[in-house]
Amino acid sequence: MKITSRGIVLPVAALYFLVPIGASIWFSVNEVDGVSFDAYTQGLGTEGLTASLMLSVRLGLATIACGLLLMVPTLVAVSLYLPRLRRIVEILCMMPLVVPPIALVAGVTTVLSWEQDLADTPLYMTFQVLRDENFPLVLVLVYTVMSLPFLYRSLDAGLRAVDLRTLVEAARSLGASRLQTLRQVIVPNLRTAVTGGAVLSLAMVLGEYTVASVLSYRPFSVWMVEIKDSEAQLSVAAAMLSLLITWGLLLLLTTLAGGRSRRRTNSGRENRKKTVS
Repeated sequence: MKITSRGIVLPVAALYFLVPIGASIWFSVNEVDGVSFDAYTQGLGTEGLTASLMLSVRLGLATIACGLLLMVPTLVAVSLYLPRLRRIVEILCMMPLVVPPIALVAGVTTVLSWEQDLADTPLYMTFQVLRDENFPLVLVLVYTVMSLPFLYRSLDAGLRAVDLRTLVEAARSLGASRLQTLRQVIVPNLRTAVTGGAVLSLAMVLGEYTVASVLSYRPFSVWMVEIKDSEAQLSVAAAMLSLLITWGLLLLLTTLAGGRSRRRTNSGRENRKKTVS
């Protein structure tokens, strides 16, 4: 029987991803006297879990919004009008992969230390807003920078897959403004790329520890590390919960995108049938 490369790569990839997950689940339910799901049924109601998880989710959604608002118009403008800057934009967006998070947060800490020097200026309140413990905007700004490589790769692949110039010229010839063209023509054609970049950004935020810990905030990743010594099984169960949330969001966004795409296709077919008849 002939074995194809796909028949080798897919099982190996499945083992690479599923074995650690299976081992983690087994660790979270394994007890001396047998199997117990207390880490999931009782432990997940522990104080601090819900608050830290919701903080991470809100930070993730804000990071996605800021990143998309920054990257989508920029990459569209570069693709249409400034193709020579593509390489420069790519290098700038890839920089967060080169700069270690600890170096990045060291610079942020230095800037935040200016707060006392600006106590008598209007900028003092700006620093207070950025450092609000209920919703630290400083983390959103840092996470937006850290998510640029994921958003860039995903959006750049999406833009290369469509004939952007033709779409824009067709929309403009029909009287659409630049904002309408971006919102109603370009973004729908980039839905898959936007979904992929958004999910990767959310996964990064849920798992990021260094920046939040150094800045003394307590999102989900920091909470998991804090309890791992006293409640190791609960920490692993919480990690599985964050993984489940990421997968669920990916499935939801993919389903919504696929449903909208099918509705547009069916609508187009119906319109063509009406025109022919």
